[in-house]
Amino acid sequence: MAKKLYIKTYGCQMNVYDSARMADVLASLGYGTAETPADADMVILNTCHIREKASEKVFSELGRLRQARAERKQTGADMIIAVAGCVAQAEGAEILRRAPDVDIVLGPQTYHRLPEMVARATRARGAKDGNGRRGAGVLDTDFPPESKFDHLPAPSADQAVSAFLAVQEGCDKFCTFCVVPYTRGAEFSRPVTQVIQEARALVAAGAREINLLGQNVNAYHGEAPDGSEWGLGRLVRHLADSVDGLLRIRYTTSHPRDMDDDLIAAHAEVPQLMPFLHLPVQSGSDRVLEAMNRQHTARLYYEIVDRLRAARPDMALSSDFIVGFPGESETDFAATMKLVEDIGFAQAYSFNYSIRPGTPGAAMENQVPEAVKDERLQRLQAVLNAQQVEFNRAMIGRVLPVLLEKPGKRPGQLVGRSPYLQAVHVMADPSGIGRVVDLHIDDIGHFSMSGSRVAPEPRVIRSNPASLQEAVA
Repeated sequence: MAKKLYIKTYGCQMNVYDSARMADVLASLGYGTAETPADADMVILNTCHIREKASEKVFSELGRLRQARAERKQTGADMIIAVAGCVAQAEGAEILRRAPDVDIVLGPQTYHRLPEMVARATRARGAKDGNGRRGAGVLDTDFPPESKFDHLPAPSADQAVSAFLAVQEGCDKFCTFCVVPYTRGAEFSRPVTQVIQEARALVAAGAREINLLGQNVNAYHGEAPDGSEWGLGRLVRHLADSVDGLLRIRYTTSHPRDMDDDLIAAHAEVPQLMPFLHLPVQSGSDRVLEAMNRQHTARLYYEIVDRLRAARPDMALSSDFIVGFPGESETDFAATMKLVEDIGFAQAYSFNYSIRPGTPGAAMENQVPEAVKDERLQRLQAVLNAQQVEFNRAMIGRVLPVLLEKPGKRPGQLVGRSPYLQAVHVMADPSGIGRVVDLHIDDIGHFSMSGSRVAPEPRVIRSNPASLQEAVA
């Protein structure tokens, strides 16, 4: 009987990518997909340390898995439990101390070692000491450090239309609120040849859109075949020119400090590069940005946005905001609100600041009271939500090229993505999946839009907003 694997993924898109690759790695051991943890021979919690109380959520889930494993044992089955990702990297020994039933603990750089870890964990589960207790769990520190990218299996043959491709990992920025440099390590860029090979494999398996991933993806500095170093702009151009069948390219997440001239120019020169960019700013106050060690100013952010919109007038932006960073005054928050109103965002993620143990921000004085943070966050989100609605509403009556990705919930319905990453529903034949079609946008809902097929013509003039400011005006 085939073994079953269940992976629960927390956090960022890099973790989504890592989970998919862990599944690919374990497929070589005969693991298929389980629908629920209770059905699984192995469960992996791929964790994220960014969100508040991340560790406690992991331990709560481990308690539920302990019960699920006990129930499986009553039927003669067993379950391997693994904790992966950033919480595992930061707190591996503590996980094994508090949850001795965990069999494997591995950080983001070592999941290519999973087959050997599974073998060791299986042997350890069969080994008992003099008191009848099983052997200790397997830690990734038992293995020498090396890049996981050197050992990736080929992508799954059953590939979604839109695929992630990690090109960079780690962070050298050391923002005072963030744990990523401590859990993901220093910035590392994959060689160009590796990236192109994986991109071609993804497209051959059915992908038509590739989203290049990295903690600081626009800090990419990969080695080219001739030994030179390429930035992200040149990599994007090479992907567009050399990977047949690749219709769309995106990248995330970017840092303002790394938006160079070549990458901005690529938005004007590469048709496959979509006009939607996630560019976190965090705050509109220079005083707060300095305390965060963001290494950019509000003015620089404004200038980058102006240059992006000059290169691509229909550029839409998404961003991240942290409210209530230590010492944030009402004047500081007002600067954030002004930045939001000046620039206009098609989408945004906003959170109250929460302490991350081990980061410099955790030791800062002048922590902002929770009630103040909550009130400010509500004000900010009201403006951001209104901007998103207005941006989507501005699409009604326009014709947008939509990449059809998968069946919708209704019979005969397909779901695709606009250039601006909006979900669009349309009644269409399943043979359209993987194609870019022109859709007239008829209506918008809370989280998606609906469209109707536009008959092909020799010339189709798309009426896109000249800028996001026009769309939200």
